[in-house]
Amino acid sequence: MACPYFFPTERISLGWAFPGRLPLGAGFTGTCHALPQQATPTETELRDFCNMGYARGCARMPKDRSADGVRFAVARDEGARVILHYVSECNHEPLEYGRLEYDCVQNRWVAALSDVCLQRQAECYMAVYLDRRPRKTG
Repeated sequence: MACPYFFPTERISLGWAFPGRLPLGAGFTGTCHALPQQATPTETELRDFCNMGYARGCARMPKDRSADGVRFAVARDEGARVILHYVSECNHEPLEYGRLEYDCVQNRWVAALSDVCLQRQAECYMAVYLDRRPRKTG
C-alpha cells in the first residue's frame, strides 16, 4: 500500500530487495501532501513510509486521517482497456473502493479521480504495469 498523501513523481531505486513487489510496482520519489504545505520526504521516509503505506511512524501523518494506505490491482486487461481497482484503508479496514478504466489506444483515463494523490498513484501504477506488459501496436 502506498501512503494516501504521497504524490509520486519519478521512479527511484532505494535498495528494496524486490522493487516490483512495492505497492505501485516500483519505488518512487515525490512529495508529501499530508500537511497544508507540501514537503519533500527524506530518502528514509520514501523507503519506509511513502512507498509502503500504513505510515503511522511518519511524523507528517495526520492523527485524524481519512486513510492509512491505498491498494491498487488490475481487475481486467482487455488489451485496449485496463480496469484498475483501488481500495483506501484505515486501520486495516477498507474505507473506499473504486474502479478506474484506462484506454490503452488513446493512452488516457476514461475518467479521472478528484484526489490528486490517488490519481497520480494510479498513473504510476499503470505506467509500471504497461511497461511490464507492452501493448501490441498496429
